Amino acid sequence: MRVGVTGHRGLNADVERRVRELLEVTVKSYDADELVGVSCIADGPDAWFAQYVLAHGGRLEVVVPADGYRESLPEEHWPVYDRLMSHAAEVHQTGMTDSNSAAHMAGSEILVGLADELLAVWDGKPAWGFGGTADVVSYAERTGVPVRILWPEGASR
Repeated sequence: MRVGVTGHRGLNADVERRVRELLEVTVKSYDADELVGVSCIADGPDAWFAQYVLAHGGRLEVVVPADGYRESLPEEHWPVYDRLMSHAAEVHQTGMTDSNSAAHMAGSEILVGLADELLAVWDGKPAWGFGGTADVVSYAERTGVPVRILWPEGASR
């Protein structure tokens, strides 16, 4: 089972804790021998999901939206990004250079195209900018990829 992930970054500590629990339980529900997690490994749900996939014994594939993507992420996330990248069984590139909204959406489209199912850490609200979680969910729905929403009850961003 190839499972992709998308989700909101910058969650407060309480929502982060609850989202991490949801992700961990969800990842553990898959057969580890058949699990391939697909992630852009950004800080937040992307990286947490990837960590749980590897801890569960699944394989990780990484989608890199742009050549400058790593550097566009918070510097404190770089060691996590590098560690996850070193465990990637396969890396997919968009071919884009600048890490911007268009590249992020292109990366998400590749991710959705690789997935049998998309996990979305999403509050159900419109995207704050092009290429946000809502746009990725909409793209998955339009292309027929099942979406499973993971959002703690009563939580807000």
